[in-house]
Amino acid sequence: MVRGNHTTVTEFVLMGFTDRPELQLPLFVVFLVIYLITLVGNLGMILLIKVDSRLHTPMYYFLSHLAFIDVCYSSSIGPKMLQNLLVKDKTISFSGCFAQLYFSGAFATTECFLLATMAYDRYMAICNPLIYTAIMTQRVCTELVIGVYTYGFLNAVVQTILTFQLSFSGSNVIHHFYCADPPLLALSCSDTHRREKQLLIFSAVNLTGSLLTVFISYVCILFSIIKIHSSQGRCKAFSTCASHLTVVVIFYGTLFFLYLWQPTAGNSWKYNKVVSVFYSLVIPMLNPLIYSLRNTEVKATLRKMIEGKESQ
Repeated sequence: MVRGNHTTVTEFVLMGFTDRPELQLPLFVVFLVIYLITLVGNLGMILLIKVDSRLHTPMYYFLSHLAFIDVCYSSSIGPKMLQNLLVKDKTISFSGCFAQLYFSGAFATTECFLLATMAYDRYMAICNPLIYTAIMTQRVCTELVIGVYTYGFLNAVVQTILTFQLSFSGSNVIHHFYCADPPLLALSCSDTHRREKQLLIFSAVNLTGSLLTVFISYVCILFSIIKIHSSQGRCKAFSTCASHLTVVVIFYGTLFFLYLWQPTAGNSWKYNKVVSVFYSLVIPMLNPLIYSLRNTEVKATLRKMIEGKESQ
């Protein structure tokens, strides 16, 4: 479709992680291994929680959804990235780019607020143990998860529509390995100043809003742990939060760098790609490893399943 001297973009070209041909195959192998570990680890976590009745608690209910979100988020980016490392045609359709931006944004936002919900759950368990089971019922947990998904997907609808309302009638080469807001804004022929402000405000609200919930929850948890007289009791209370706290630090640290730090130099895009790989592929791989290695109940269930298979 032609407008004056410009042709409206109907597809985009993803430049990928690197433009050096000799690195394409080694990177494909590395990212394929990471992606497969992500699938096996997170789907395995969901299976463990489903088969063991001892893990049918609010904490593990939320953890199963975290694993599901990690699978979906990495799958919205990983397969296309892997494909582009092997083929010369690195194009993605306009609608495909729209869908990738939407789903990656939806699952990223959902994970932010799910981690905040998990922090609230830990606050209730440690600071209000006597009423914990009465408050955190299955119905309440389900409503919290539905609310998190609803906000995440509605937020992504707004963000994606705002981005694709811009005009794309010049270059169609995206200097990234997936369709993300910053490289798309760089391609637009429209004035993107307003959209850049919107993106910064939405990202700041989502990140600080969810992180504030995490921070307040852990401040209350810290004061409750300090009041516990026995060192064994303090260690036990902290151990229930250690895995979640580790995931939160890695997740939010990466997100703040990715969305709130604005590139100013040409080489900044290279660093942005590295951070994006860490966030979209590495973190979803690490989450089930962190929870399985630091959680005695998950390790016990896994050991039980392995021993059961060996005895058959």
